[in-house]
Amino acid sequence: MAWDTAGTRRRLLDAGARQFAARGFAGTTMDALSRDAGVNKERVYAYFGDKRGLFGAVLADRLGGLLDGAQVEGTGPAAVGAWAGELFDRYRRTPDLARLLAWESLELDEAASADHRAATCRDRATHLRAALPGLDAARAQHLLLSVVTLVTGWWTLARLGDVVLTAGTSTGPDDAADARRAALVAQVEALAGAA
Repeated sequence: MAWDTAGTRRRLLDAGARQFAARGFAGTTMDALSRDAGVNKERVYAYFGDKRGLFGAVLADRLGGLLDGAQVEGTGPAAVGAWAGELFDRYRRTPDLARLLAWESLELDEAASADHRAATCRDRATHLRAALPGLDAARAQHLLLSVVTLVTGWWTLARLGDVVLTAGTSTGPDDAADARRAALVAQVEALAGAA
């Protein structure tokens, strides 16, 4: 019987995303990863080298899926705001990604899969420059970081959001997320206009 390498890799990536999002890098064990994926622990080493290699692959996989097709359409601050709204919607569908990014910042000394992710970020900054003519590379990178920080903050700082956002008539989590999305789009439009 042939070994399903693609299926095993996918199971390990999915198990890694679940385990790392729930427990962080340090709290996730190789035993838990292999048990969740339904494979021998040796497979983690064979496919990814070590736990850090799997963590980097999980981030690259999840970020790639998040950003594929998420482009700034058109020009001007409204186009950048609409793009931020689309990113918010994508994070809303995959909130574990924000937790993975938070765990990475809390527990690792350097970014996982930094080269791959830096290339993706340069590409997104280039799209921002096309949408906002006159924006230089450094300001585009800072705008990108600001947008991503605003988008991910809803999930990584959820309890802070509960404390800060006490005004309004929200009747549930979906209403609160909709209100946050609308505020985010307006804030990013203002940032893009000032960039």
